[in-house]
Amino acid sequence: MAYVPNGLARAAVRFKPAAFAGTFVALMMASLIVAACGILLETGLRASVPPERYAGAPVVAAADQSVHFVTGSGEDRSEEATPLPDQARIDNSLVAEAGSVPGARTAVPDVTFPVKSGGKDVTAHGWGSTAFTGEQLTAGRAPQPGEVVLAAPGGHVGDRTTLITADGPRDFRVSGTVRAGQSTSGQSTPGQPTPTAWFADSEAVRISGHPGRVDAIAVLPKQGVSDDTLKSQVAHALGKKADVHTGDDRSAAEGSSLAYAKEMLTGLGGSFGGIAALTAVFTAAGTVALSVGQRAREYALLRAIGTTPRQIRRTIATETLLVAPAAAAVGLLPGIALATWWFGQLKDKGAIPEAVDLSVSFIPLVSAVGVAVLTALGAGYMAARRPSRIKPGQALSEASVERVPLGWIRTPLGIAAAVGGAIFAGFAAHNTGEDAANAALGVVMLFMLAVALLGPLVARGCAALFGLPLRGAGAPASLAAANSRSNARRLASAITPIVLAMAFSSVLVFMHTSEERVAADQQRAGITADHIVTSDGGLAPQTLAKAADAKGVTSAVGLLKSSVLVPVGSGGDRWLESASTQGVTGTAAGLARVQDLKVETGALKLGRGQIAVDAALATSAHVKTGDRLDIRLPDGTKASPTVVATYGRGLGLSQVTMPAADLKQHVTSSFATEIWTRGGSAQALAGLGTLKDRDGYATARSMDNELNAWANTTMAAVLGGFAAVAAVNTLVMTVLDRRRELGTLRLIGSTRRQVMRMIRWEALLVACAGIVIGSAIAFATLVPMMKGLTGESPYVPPLVYGSFVGAVLVLGLASATIPARAALKSAA
Repeated sequence: MAYVPNGLARAAVRFKPAAFAGTFVALMMASLIVAACGILLETGLRASVPPERYAGAPVVAAADQSVHFVTGSGEDRSEEATPLPDQARIDNSLVAEAGSVPGARTAVPDVTFPVKSGGKDVTAHGWGSTAFTGEQLTAGRAPQPGEVVLAAPGGHVGDRTTLITADGPRDFRVSGTVRAGQSTSGQSTPGQPTPTAWFADSEAVRISGHPGRVDAIAVLPKQGVSDDTLKSQVAHALGKKADVHTGDDRSAAEGSSLAYAKEMLTGLGGSFGGIAALTAVFTAAGTVALSVGQRAREYALLRAIGTTPRQIRRTIATETLLVAPAAAAVGLLPGIALATWWFGQLKDKGAIPEAVDLSVSFIPLVSAVGVAVLTALGAGYMAARRPSRIKPGQALSEASVERVPLGWIRTPLGIAAAVGGAIFAGFAAHNTGEDAANAALGVVMLFMLAVALLGPLVARGCAALFGLPLRGAGAPASLAAANSRSNARRLASAITPIVLAMAFSSVLVFMHTSEERVAADQQRAGITADHIVTSDGGLAPQTLAKAADAKGVTSAVGLLKSSVLVPVGSGGDRWLESASTQGVTGTAAGLARVQDLKVETGALKLGRGQIAVDAALATSAHVKTGDRLDIRLPDGTKASPTVVATYGRGLGLSQVTMPAADLKQHVTSSFATEIWTRGGSAQALAGLGTLKDRDGYATARSMDNELNAWANTTMAAVLGGFAAVAAVNTLVMTVLDRRRELGTLRLIGSTRRQVMRMIRWEALLVACAGIVIGSAIAFATLVPMMKGLTGESPYVPPLVYGSFVGAVLVLGLASATIPARAALKSAA
């Protein structure tokens, strides 16, 4: 088929622009969504940041900051990289190997860890790191074992100072001082300086809390040796024992923040973008098909006067090519604006490092235009098949009366999608954990596909069901019911976007409200401590003893909060999931006095190599009491502790409970994050840290979910807003296309008020049908999903759901009545 513009297509667009306005809006919105998600995806794939700490080290050797989880084998083998919760480290013995390569001048082991001095948080390093960070002594000399260099005015040369390390308090002699606020370039930085201490390299590794391991190895070249040459030599010497970095890639050795940001951006642009793109394509395709269908009378007349099927198809394709590229191009700038706003919000909330920039290239923009054009061409071709093939006389008759809504392709596919959705819903309802949640996600997609494919049949059923009460509500309501039954395709085009908006928005928003409600309930029931002492920089080891000795305190337990990675899923579909973890310093009996975890199986023993897990997590990981659970500790170290208990309040407290001794050497800071006490008073515990009671702690902890809540709400707003615009667009198109019908009603004696009442009843029928079907799909998705994730039924806040319903009703009525008034004026 030659898609060459012809006079008929140009004339149709020029003289009847209103007929293409709805198609233009739908394709513009599709381009907007695809462009925005594509930009976020590309940013996630390209994201990089310049190194900060290692800016002065040309070559850096470090551990991979992600875990590569492999499932399957052979052709079914797949590998997924998951960012680590904490810094992965390498063996200190590699320093000698890296420093012995021909091009290396020296290799410096680098460690960064916290210590405390007089209640202040101090960042500690090995003195050797100054070779690439640039700090210089202002007095004294480099430290030897038992000595420390402090950033002035932290002390004077010759002073004795007590620093609290992971092993407890230790005395050091101040051997030198460095000017406060000195940066890696040796220049002073404005603002409040960060307290810093430097130890001898060997001692820094020993007291860091993870002896024998270092964060990274900085390799400095000899004169005339290039970075690439040195990198090649170091990589050859270390082999698979470490990753070797140069350039901006050195930032990968500084932690997992960039990896987390890349994972989140690719998830938004890929996973959510895929759903959003499919929604946009389906909606835009429906609008194009509706536009072609509304001109069935024109095509029938063209067939009657001898126009060939090829000419009809060519005309529709040319019309599409005249409208689609322009609409797609118009959607690019709003798409860039949406991606920029979304990216900026994520950066403001700390989810993306400040140094990461939004990447906008031609690839997502061209892709957005291509998707819009191909969608329009495909939908136009499918819609043009029948009017281009049928006989001229039959075309004229079908243009006057809507044909039976039965398609030999769409109907079987739609029935298969509906059956598949029911099967997935049944599977999700009879399973728990992540298996149920993943199956539930398939429910919403399959049911939405079924509604899109079976739209005319669904619309006819809705018209019959909702039309029953309308028959007795007067002539306008009865006429509205009759119109809905006889024009099922028109009704389906209006109902489908509303169903999309209700289903997707409800699933995204109420999934979070349900999890938040369960977590809050579990917190209220699980926190039995009277006071909780916290500190941003961690609590010194002796703080727990002080809390236990405070007047009136009957029990005190230290908690080290972190995360571990747990393999979940079934068969070949397995992945590593981050699980909140608490490392306990104290006895199991003491923990039971301050936390009611609601133990379901086993008993909280918590000896070395033992672990207790949330029951839902245990189900997802397919383990039970007595089994060994293969996990990755925060720094990526493999461990297989024995499951000694499962409990029911992990979502509100911590999903994994283990001895702090098993966790301390695998986190950057081994200081306890919190101390939970039973008994005592606020006055007795004052001065140990930030003090919270049960309600204060629960409020502070819920702030951690702010980003997830915002992300879900934003995704719901994007999808719901797009579907709402599509619904309004479709309703406006259908009402404006009925000018002749509305004029005929006026000619036979109907008053303007009666016609408007009929339109309102029709709009109300469409809105109610979309609300009911969309809510049913959301309910069928949320019930098994929440049962699997939380063991509870979904929580739907009445005001939030009511706002959804109210918005749909207002939009539906407004988008039908406003163009109807305009149509009546033109008809008059």
